[in-house]
This record gives sequence, structure tokens and C-alpha cells, in this order.
Amino acid sequence: MNKFFVGVLAAAATVSLSMGATAQQRTIAIGTGGTGGVYYPIGGGLANLISKNLPNTQATAEVTGGSVDNLKLIGSGQSEIGFSMADAALDAFKGEDKFKSGKVNLQTLMVLYPNVMHVVTIDGTGINSIADLKGKRVSTGSPGSATEVMAFRVIEAGGLDKDKDMKRERLGVAESVNAIKDRKIDAFFWVGGLPTAAVTDLGATPGVTMKLVDHSDVVKKMNDKYNNLYAAVDIKAGTYPNQGKANKASAVWNILVTGDKMSEQDAYNIVKLIVDKKADLVAVHKEASSFSVENQIKDNSPVPWHPGAVKFFKERGAKM
Repeated sequence: MNKFFVGVLAAAATVSLSMGATAQQRTIAIGTGGTGGVYYPIGGGLANLISKNLPNTQATAEVTGGSVDNLKLIGSGQSEIGFSMADAALDAFKGEDKFKSGKVNLQTLMVLYPNVMHVVTIDGTGINSIADLKGKRVSTGSPGSATEVMAFRVIEAGGLDKDKDMKRERLGVAESVNAIKDRKIDAFFWVGGLPTAAVTDLGATPGVTMKLVDHSDVVKKMNDKYNNLYAAVDIKAGTYPNQGKANKASAVWNILVTGDKMSEQDAYNIVKLIVDKKADLVAVHKEASSFSVENQIKDNSPVPWHPGAVKFFKERGAKM
């Protein structure tokens, strides 16, 4: 993996999350994603950590459409924390693409793990490349998801028109798996951590031979247009049931973000909790094993860092 990868309902309280402070009980909602992905279980683990370790605070993990929804919830003041892919976060910060109606004043709390694009099909569809999606029934991700954002960019870089060259559905990963099992679609896009539970389920389904479509050849074109946000990676053989060879895929960082109203102490305490209690999150999903101080490099997030997060990570030796 290249150097690029080496490396909430608004609070009701009016006081800090500061550890040890006497505070009015408050609730923090954490925007995650669909139940078949990785954001939701890790978000649930984070909510549990916050609720157990930060005084007078009850955190909840909210099911959402994914990154775009999470960013819009932060922008509207309905959420305090959200999981997002870096490309969607940059669009929100700049007020572009799905955020043309208004910028979101985002700040990064932490770089998390690489999100890997899966282009999934099954035997019998005749799909072996992005070009083969032409004329097919394809799900490009649920509305409000960063899967949809990145899927459109992969399709574009692959030389296809998302609206003219395929019959497009907008399904989440769990719904996509059910639809492809029922032969209602021919392929689907999903960007998430490894392994994603719903994709594992498809790979293990009797009578179905799942195929992951190589597409790392489109990464250069994506980067030429979209600020070098992407990298070519492999989904290693055996990541999914009956996956006999590595899949040449694309990836982008996931980041944990907040708005511009979180205090420095709140941000400091939350990222400290994630780092110090990392083992608890790994127990929920192994992608949390990628959470590291070493990955907290300024350039790994395209949006500004929260000062409280910078303070903590510099204390731990990060090159911020």
C-alpha cells in the first residue's frame, strides 16, 4: 500500500464533555451508515465507549445512508459526530457536488482506515470489467452514501455514463446483496472496510459464485480530476469466502468528523478515548486495528483538523 495509506442529535447540555467535570446529562448521536456496513458496528462501539467513560454523557449510533447523510446532519446541527469518506467530506467542506446548497464547516477528529471500493457481480452476468457494466442493471449505492459519490467517479473514469450506459438502482449494501441473489441486479458498488459483513454473506451463499471486478486501472484518471484522494489497493485473496485471487481495487481514507462548535477539550477527550480504548473497538470490528497515531498525518485529511485532536496527537508523537 502506498504512502497515502501508510501512514448526533445536537448536545442538550451546555457544558463540556470534560472528563471529571460535573455536567448535566446529555446525548450525542453519532452518524454511521447502514447495518450491513462497517461504520455502524464501529460507531456502536464508539457510542458505548463514550457512554461508559465520559461523565454525564449518553452516546448513540444512528443508522444513516452513510457519509453524505452524516455530513448533512452535522451541517444542520442534528449531529455532533459522523463517519465519512475523505472525498465526500471535501465536497461538503467546499460546497460541491451533493453539497451545492451549502458548505459544511467540518473539522477532522481522526483518520480511521482505508475504505475499499468493491465492484461485485456473480457468475453468469458476463461482467469482468467496468466496461462490461454497459447495458447492465447496477446498484451504485444508497442515496446519501459516499458509495454513490465514489461509484460515479469510478464509472466516469472507466469511460461510461452513469445515466445512459446502465440501468441504475440506488441500494445499500445489504439490499444490493439481496437483489443480486434474486437476480434483480447484475452488479453493485460498495465502498467499505474489510471484510464487509453483507459481502461476506454473499460470498458464502450456496449456489452463488461471487466475483469482485478489478478496477484499479481507473485510479489515475480519478486522481487527475479529484485531488489525488484515491489509491490502488488489493483486496487480498481469502478476504471473502471462496475468493481465490486478489482483487485490484481502489480506496480512500475514512475520517471521523465534527462541526465547528465542538470544544477543544471535548475533541481531545474523544480522540484520547478512541486511542486508549482501541482494543474495545477492535473487538467490535477488526478494521479498528487500522486506527493508529501514525496515520494522523495532516495531509491524510482534506479538511482542517480540530485543534483539540491536533493537541492530543502531537502529544502522542504524530507528525501533524
